[in-house]
Amino acid sequence: MEKLEGIVENITFQSDDNSFTVFKLKTLDERTVAAVVGQMPAPLVGEQLELGGEWVEHARFGRQFKMSSCKRVAPTDKKGIERFLASGAVKGIGPAMAARLVRHFGSKVLDILEFSPHRLVEVEGIGTKKAEMIRNSYKEQTEMRELMLFLETNGVTGAYAGKIFARYGSLAVEVLQDNPYRLAAEVDGIGFRTADQIAMSLGLERNHGDRLTAGIDFALQQTAQAGHCCVPESLLVQETAKLLGADGAEIALHLSDLIKSGRLCTEDFHGMVLIYPRYLYYAEKRVAERLLVLRDKARPAPERDFAGMVNDWEASSGITLAPEQRQAIIAALQHGILTLTGGPGTGKTTVVKGILAVLEQAGFKILLGAPTGRAAKRLAETTGREASTVHRLLEATGGAEGAPLFYRDEDNPLDADVVIVDEVSMMDIVLMGYFLQAVPDGCRVILVGDVDQLPAVGPGSVLKDILRSGSVPVVRLTEVFRQAGESMIVLNAHRINKGFLPDCSSSLDFQFLEIPAGREAAPEVVRLCCRQLVEEGYDVFQDVQVLSPMHRLECGVENLNRLLQQELNPKKDGEAELGGLHQTLRRRDKVMQIRNNYTKGVFNGDIGFVLDLDEAKVIVRYPEHDVTYERAEADELRLSYAMSVHKSQGSEYSVVVMPLMPGHHIMLQRNLLYTAVTRARERVILLGTKAALNSAVANDRTKKRYSLLAERLRGDALC
Repeated sequence: MEKLEGIVENITFQSDDNSFTVFKLKTLDERTVAAVVGQMPAPLVGEQLELGGEWVEHARFGRQFKMSSCKRVAPTDKKGIERFLASGAVKGIGPAMAARLVRHFGSKVLDILEFSPHRLVEVEGIGTKKAEMIRNSYKEQTEMRELMLFLETNGVTGAYAGKIFARYGSLAVEVLQDNPYRLAAEVDGIGFRTADQIAMSLGLERNHGDRLTAGIDFALQQTAQAGHCCVPESLLVQETAKLLGADGAEIALHLSDLIKSGRLCTEDFHGMVLIYPRYLYYAEKRVAERLLVLRDKARPAPERDFAGMVNDWEASSGITLAPEQRQAIIAALQHGILTLTGGPGTGKTTVVKGILAVLEQAGFKILLGAPTGRAAKRLAETTGREASTVHRLLEATGGAEGAPLFYRDEDNPLDADVVIVDEVSMMDIVLMGYFLQAVPDGCRVILVGDVDQLPAVGPGSVLKDILRSGSVPVVRLTEVFRQAGESMIVLNAHRINKGFLPDCSSSLDFQFLEIPAGREAAPEVVRLCCRQLVEEGYDVFQDVQVLSPMHRLECGVENLNRLLQQELNPKKDGEAELGGLHQTLRRRDKVMQIRNNYTKGVFNGDIGFVLDLDEAKVIVRYPEHDVTYERAEADELRLSYAMSVHKSQGSEYSVVVMPLMPGHHIMLQRNLLYTAVTRARERVILLGTKAALNSAVANDRTKKRYSLLAERLRGDALC
């Protein structure tokens, strides 16, 4: 390993999560300025570092020093101390103050900062408050150095130091020594595998109880991410053993202890023991219990001629209802809860309008909601009434400092007689649980969605399980109406859903462009979006959405976003950028919020445009408000010129462009293609190989999600 020692001259690049840094280092003899790259939080300009690593030749950036270890060297001479203090390392000390401190205390200034900070008031310009601020800042710097040294001494990259210190402060080393697996649960961006690597580096035994607990938790977390509410005990033991390289019998014994302690929950279903994380167990129970209560305890409808009111609405609106549509409206008046499902063009929106008209005339107070901002906006547009996201209906608080996640709950329920929620297929068991908990007894609930679309990204298949249970009133719309039936998008969506190839031969509104196997499709996607569709008058930022089955590969979301950004919003001289490991953000970029942020009031799937940015922050304009992100928060944003089909749920676009290539084979499923096609209002353009299209239509095997919601609703499981 080669050594390099010098002074940090400037920071060239810092990743979004402050874990990867590129900086210039001037050697102590001042003869060489080296470009240094490595996994570590950004150092401070003026700091003296002792690095270990190797010289490498980068194809684009030339000779670099690839760092593998870093030791911060405290300066000892007056010049070095003044340079360090002037760097901004300590809050309250700039270049002028650094010079005054060194003049007054000489080379002992760092000792004064650490051991006698009360003496700082001897220096002109430093009062009691400023001395306290300087003392605290220097103490924080010292503790951060101790954490870095602790990590590096134990063979762990210092890249995680910033996040660990931000969470635990002066207790960081103590937490690591006590139970490093706390990092996986409590530090954003550090998962089980990283925590396990740290634990192993610190010498924790492989069969230590903390490791077994963390491994079981992680295995359950993975099953939840795959959509399961629970998992068979035998499968959980098997997956955890594989993950930890541990003995299955030992894991089973530890699992039993976790169940006895109440950390995990179980359900014995026909001889199969199912293991739940506590939060999913109670969410599933809550959904089942509330659905049954709402079904059985609906307030009686007022004595009105509802059939006559429906007839009057038909006459005034000029709409002729089909029998199943009329049945749905009457059912909404008769039942405490109703599930309305159907594919595109079957008249779900018409039914909702009819329900609204009749119930409003009868004096009911109605709230409208949907899982995402885009779905809520579409619901508002189609009904002509105000609609909110479910999170906003529930008045999300963020759950900070022990507060509840939502202001609305069973003790402070929604102020409504009827709540209609659209795009329910997108709601996972947790959000549905919070929602139903906030619905007062006697309130009517109407759940609307297309059960044949992709299920929620989160755990559970709520809409499908409700239908499967047969315990909640359901109306399924099947008739495709004439006007909708003239659209090849609607007709082909139904063809795909029935397992037939789409008809792409007779209309411009549904096209399939064949790309021979072996030829790259991404350039064709870019040509379509950035040239052809623009020439046809479409606004590619607002009207066109590229959907991909996968994130990786040449035609995956990440690469398509990079190529489309390059074409639609290239770098401009003099304009700021915010670079990261995965993407570079620029002004005007189309971006998506990828996780719920209750504090900022933005939620997973919200789309906005970068209004302004610099090295420290990004400002994004969303339809309802502007949101400012600090640099460390920018990893909540992703470019969204292209997005996954899952992320598109609840939205509509004038044009949908979707590549289907052999490399996507893992994700080529009928419900994925069906969901993508139904996002388009005017045009669908599929491009790829015929084999990939055939594979997607033929594959109707949806992965089973472990859940007992349907069984609880039927009374087949304990509730």
